[in-house]
Amino acid sequence: MGVKREVCKKTKKFMDDPNFKNHKADQGTTNTWQGRIYVLNTKKSEIGSKMGLEEEGEYAIKVR
Repeated sequence: MGVKREVCKKTKKFMDDPNFKNHKADQGTTNTWQGRIYVLNTKKSEIGSKMGLEEEGEYAIKVR
């Protein structure tokens, strides 16, 4: 099994996603996450709006 990717604890953004290359993880990162979602259109994504996502890109669903 490979190394899990780093996720921002606050925003749930994957730190290696090119859409978030300028994102700074103020509350740190973790590699303890479960599930992921890739939002292509934030205005039409029902799940993205329920999660409160404002940018297109890849997010973790659950972060510890």
